[in-house]
Amino acid sequence: MIVEAGAGGSVHRGPGRPGYDLESLLSVAVSVFNERGYDGTSMEQLSRRLGITKSSIYHHVDGKEDLLRMALDRALDGLFEAIADAQNAGGPAIRRLERLVYRSVEVLAERLPYVTLLLRVRGNTEVERSALDRRRNYDRIVADLVRQAEAEGDIRADVDPGTTARLLFGMVNSIVEWYKPHGDDSSRLAETVCAVAFDGLRVRRDP
Repeated sequence: MIVEAGAGGSVHRGPGRPGYDLESLLSVAVSVFNERGYDGTSMEQLSRRLGITKSSIYHHVDGKEDLLRMALDRALDGLFEAIADAQNAGGPAIRRLERLVYRSVEVLAERLPYVTLLLRVRGNTEVERSALDRRRNYDRIVADLVRQAEAEGDIRADVDPGTTARLLFGMVNSIVEWYKPHGDDSSRLAETVCAVAFDGLRVRRDP
């Protein structure tokens, strides 16, 4: 049996068609959404890409908005897991901020198609607006960490914290435009991003 429950969504059960369970359906849908845009993708196009009938898709979801919701949740849940991991690490704010950046890069690399879709959301549907609200909450948490690190004297105070947060995660988000996964190299990518970002952010202290 296939069972899937998204945040606030209905539960769909069924035996599914071999090779086309909900996970593979979602993966293909995200690929098509990224290629054609969500608004430019129809259920007919999804069924052609999958090689199954539209009724087979409706066996798993109520429509393409269900697929969009699950895809955006996949990205956002990963980013909020990164926040929880960073906060649980404790220590100075600069250390938690660096941990958050590190884990966020790992999430982006490991869930690249889903984060790519999230970054292209424009708020045209209720699902998109809900996702943007969660993303803004994420951005506020990042900016608060920057402010704390600045107040603790570990980040340069000559740059506005909000600007610092936007520049920092602007660099992280730009990875979707060029990154091509090559095996399990997400940790190396995260280390590189943190080295580039935090060497410039940290206050220099005399030995």
